[in-house]
Amino acid sequence: MDTRRVAHPPERPIGIFDGDCGFCRAWIARWRAETGSNVDYAPSQEVAGRFPEIPAEVFRRAFVLVLPDGRALDGAEAVFATLAQKPGAGRLSAAYARVPGFAALAEGAYRFIASHRTLGATLTRGLWGSSVEKPTYFAASALFLRLLGLCYLTAFVSFWVQADGLVGSDGVLPFARYLDWVRGQTGSERFWLLPTLSWLSPTDHFLHVLCGVGAVASVFLIIGWLPVASSVAAWALYLSVAIDGQVFLEFQWDYLLLETGFLAIWLAPPLKRRFGTGLASPTIARWLLRWLLFRLMFSSGWVKLASGDVNWRHLSALRYHYETQPLPPWTAWYLHQMPPWFQTVSAVFMFFVELVVPFLFFAPRRLRTFAFRITVLFQLLIAATGNYAFFNALAITLAVLLIDDQSIPQRWGRAAASSAMPPRPWSRAILVPLGVVVLVASTVEFAASLDRALTLPESVVAVIRDVGAIRSFNGYGLFMVMTTERPEIIVEGSRDGTNWLPYEFRYKPGDPMRRPRFVQPHQPRLDWQMWFAALGGFDQNLWVRSLLGRLLEGSPAVTGLLARNPFAGNPPRYIRAVLYDYRFTDAAERRRSGAWWRRRELGLFSPVFEGVR
Repeated sequence: MDTRRVAHPPERPIGIFDGDCGFCRAWIARWRAETGSNVDYAPSQEVAGRFPEIPAEVFRRAFVLVLPDGRALDGAEAVFATLAQKPGAGRLSAAYARVPGFAALAEGAYRFIASHRTLGATLTRGLWGSSVEKPTYFAASALFLRLLGLCYLTAFVSFWVQADGLVGSDGVLPFARYLDWVRGQTGSERFWLLPTLSWLSPTDHFLHVLCGVGAVASVFLIIGWLPVASSVAAWALYLSVAIDGQVFLEFQWDYLLLETGFLAIWLAPPLKRRFGTGLASPTIARWLLRWLLFRLMFSSGWVKLASGDVNWRHLSALRYHYETQPLPPWTAWYLHQMPPWFQTVSAVFMFFVELVVPFLFFAPRRLRTFAFRITVLFQLLIAATGNYAFFNALAITLAVLLIDDQSIPQRWGRAAASSAMPPRPWSRAILVPLGVVVLVASTVEFAASLDRALTLPESVVAVIRDVGAIRSFNGYGLFMVMTTERPEIIVEGSRDGTNWLPYEFRYKPGDPMRRPRFVQPHQPRLDWQMWFAALGGFDQNLWVRSLLGRLLEGSPAVTGLLARNPFAGNPPRYIRAVLYDYRFTDAAERRRSGAWWRRRELGLFSPVFEGVR
């Protein structure tokens, strides 16, 4: 189209809009915030007389941008040229000028919107609410780091109280012995293969120091002190603890905490000493964390369908889930008694949250706020019916970054903004390469979790393989196949080989009369591993042999992880692991007997071992 010119151009660009159009005023407010002082804005009803060269009809039907060189643009071209006044935002304007067909499509879309402003206003209110200004995340960023600190604190303290029994020198899997074995098999590459600080001192005392310092770093994050230093320390220390913990710290939420923690390092300005109710954070870091939340949720739904498990395909899996999950609390017993139609509806809701809602994480404000609320509700429901350590709290922490300051009460948003004035942020020269590496590595893992392997250059594969050692680029997907039975291992000891007494674990099913307990956010990792071991075989879980050996020795560190040791002070001569089938009782049986479980012996899980006398 021909470009009009005016005789008396302004000193700087001026955007002229229909002041009687509420739809126009709403979007001009956003553009004004984005372009700042680079562009002036005025309603045509006030300034049209300054530019008689532009017909009144043009002002009625289109947005007009008058430039200092005298050119007067209108329609989509004017919109793109206006937004290009924001530094680094000229891509659409360049595409309009250079990409064949783009200008025609853009102008057609603009004419449709301009002629349906009432519909546009309705959609704007429905998708964005009362304000379409560019969202800020000052409050959410500060809250995210505090909640992440709380998750870190829970993880450190929870493992700390179990460390001696799990991986201490008298524990089930002594980590010092593990590191010694790795040292004997490798050279200096061991420091990258197993990047743990425990190489400095593979002792129980140093492991306690790691947990203690990690807890302190977590508290610093919670109170907002030295956010970057605290984030780095917490991440590095938990990586060390996770490696030392071996099989006991290889749960998906351990990996999720490390990936979340690594990305959180880049959320706060590096020189920020303390933050209050608000924190200015880089867009790249926030989007990488949102991408992580998307991968976590969507993968969890996709793997269930992709596995081919008929129980997920037929929406019947939740008829078994509450009974067969690792550590069911007492509420799971009640949910298990619900009728089949309730379990089917619950499965439909779950797939909606995991497969549909994640796409709303990238939507305009109101849809994004809905996605936040439904995700939080979903995580709370899981937490109310299961014991998944800090997983649900960590998922909610990630979801917090979906909420912008315009979605919260104005006084809170203003307070967050006023306390968020940052020192110098991370350089884009650091954030952009980091974002590329994270995006590529995480996309490869995401594709693998969806059973969609990507073909990449060998050099890229090598980089991804190398960065895998830090456990911060992971694939996710819980409960891919629903277990329909509950094999349970009961460890028993005997002094004479005839009369056997059971060891009682603190939280996993044992005594059928004992009410299932809530234990989250603490994770009793030995109890959890016993659930996994029961799904396999004795030869597939060599750590169980070590557990039985420690019990034969009467190791205080290991027996301290249990609720009851029937051989206190004098360990048994014989020990074995017996496999049982556990089922929830029904309402009638529980009223009659008071039992929460009924069980049936299946046979020996392990051979009978005899201690040295």
